[in-house]
Amino acid sequence: MKTIIAATCALGMLSGMAFASDLPMRPVPVIKPPAFSWAGFYIGVNAGLGWSNSGNINITDPIIGQVNMNTASKTGFVGGGQLGYNWQHERWVFGLETDIQYSDLRSGVSWAAYEWFGYQSSNSQYFGTLRGRVGYAFDRTLIYLTGGLAYGGLNGNWWHGSTSNQGWTLGGGIEYAFTDNWTGRIEGLYVDLNNGNHSATHTRNGVLGTYTVSGNSGTGGGIVRAAVNYKFDWR
Repeated sequence: MKTIIAATCALGMLSGMAFASDLPMRPVPVIKPPAFSWAGFYIGVNAGLGWSNSGNINITDPIIGQVNMNTASKTGFVGGGQLGYNWQHERWVFGLETDIQYSDLRSGVSWAAYEWFGYQSSNSQYFGTLRGRVGYAFDRTLIYLTGGLAYGGLNGNWWHGSTSNQGWTLGGGIEYAFTDNWTGRIEGLYVDLNNGNHSATHTRNGVLGTYTVSGNSGTGGGIVRAAVNYKFDWR
C-alpha cells in the first residue's frame, strides 16, 4: 500500500511540474527612473558677445551746409545674470525669465573739423530683458524660443548716451541639464532699443554761426551668450 501511495504522489508531482512548464512566463516589471523635470525656480550667470547697429550723425554747418558722418557697427563683451521660473506639461516647458547685463559696446565717430564740439566715444553700459519662454524637452535637453520686453542702453548715442530706452527682444536657444540641479545653455537674442533721434545746437565763439547736430545710433543689436543655471528642487 505504501508503495502505491508513494508512486501516486511522485506521479502527481511530475504532472504538476510538466503543467507549470507549459504556463507562459510573466515578464519581470522594469522600474523606469522618473523623467527629468524642468519645473521650478533657477538662477544663473552668463557671458558672451554683443553688437549694435551702425548709425549716423548729421551736422548743419552754417557755411557749407549739411555734413553726414557714419559709424560702423560696435561689438564688445556682454555679461550678467538671470533669474527665472519654469512650468512643465508633458514635454512642453513654459517659463518667465528676467536678466540684467553689463555691456561694453563702445561707439565713436571721427569728428574731423568739428572736434571743437568736444564729443567723445560713449559706452552703452547696461541693458536688461523680461521675457517669456516656450520650449520642447527631450528629457534633459530643452530647445526653446523666447521674447519680450527690453530696456537700457544697448544702442548708446555718441553724445546722448541714454540708458532709459525701452524696446523688445526675440531669440532662442538650447539648454542641457548636466545634473538634476545644474544646467547649461547657449542663447542668441536680437534686441531693439530705439533711441530715436537726438539733436543739439552749438554756437562757436558767437561769431561763426549756429551748428545743428542730429543723429541716430541705430535701432537694434544682438547678443550671443553662454549661461549656467542652478535649478532648485521642485520636490
